[in-house]
Amino acid sequence: MPGTVRTAVFPVAGRGTRFLPVTKSVPKELLPVVDKPLIQYAVEEAVGAGATRLVFVTHSSKSAIEHHFQSDQDLEQALAGKEQQDLLALVQDTVPVGVSFRYIEQREPLGLGHAVLCARDAVGDEPFFVHLPDDLIRSQVGCLQQLLDRYEQHQSSVIAVEEVALEKTPSYGIVALDDNGRLREIIEKPEPADAPSNLGVVGRYLLTPRIFDLLATTPRGSGGEIQLTDAIAALLQYEDIFAVRFSGTRYDCGNTLGYIRANVDFALARDDLRDELRSALKNL
Repeated sequence: MPGTVRTAVFPVAGRGTRFLPVTKSVPKELLPVVDKPLIQYAVEEAVGAGATRLVFVTHSSKSAIEHHFQSDQDLEQALAGKEQQDLLALVQDTVPVGVSFRYIEQREPLGLGHAVLCARDAVGDEPFFVHLPDDLIRSQVGCLQQLLDRYEQHQSSVIAVEEVALEKTPSYGIVALDDNGRLREIIEKPEPADAPSNLGVVGRYLLTPRIFDLLATTPRGSGGEIQLTDAIAALLQYEDIFAVRFSGTRYDCGNTLGYIRANVDFALARDDLRDELRSALKNL
């Protein structure tokens, strides 16, 4: 169908230093929110938006991510033998039917833009999603689906944004928009006095393949890395780019407090955990 986006790219090569020492042996993307790892939430959101090709830009130390998405026949047989059908279904649902997985090593830590560029051959000449698993978004309609809905209206790149505290602008790409939601400007990590707004880019993108040519010529920017934000700014010369103020709640699971909040809120949303957790929290 015209406008369908088949490929989702997951940049997962970061070492998760803010969660040491656990990330010394466990990839941060496998840290659980309640009982499901962050990367599985990400995959489910992408598959829900129609992606059938999942590309992980990863690091040699993170083979556990690949293992998580492989079938485990021994475990499945053990659960089937014990008639634990609910658990068996959970394990089997980890590997979506009709979806392919590809793993590409990012050999140098050169930033998000470089990670996306590493996926060029796997993506090909098609629009594609970029999903950062650290940004967990709980919503009725998946955030990537919300981007896809806008893309199918305009056939142009789309990014997700939300309002951030002005003092937080040095941690985000910040955008200025026109009245129709088109980008007029995007700046990587500006100081508050230089920020064109308080709308920050969060970890969801739907990009046209022209971005690869621009990433290939983007010099190192903030932090000595190849910034995706800088390539998006260059893309404005060639096409409209739209921003979606997505509906839903975002949890920044790249930091400890955001990760804890996600666990509490997701647990409170579950019928089997809500009452006992509320009681425990009241007794703190």
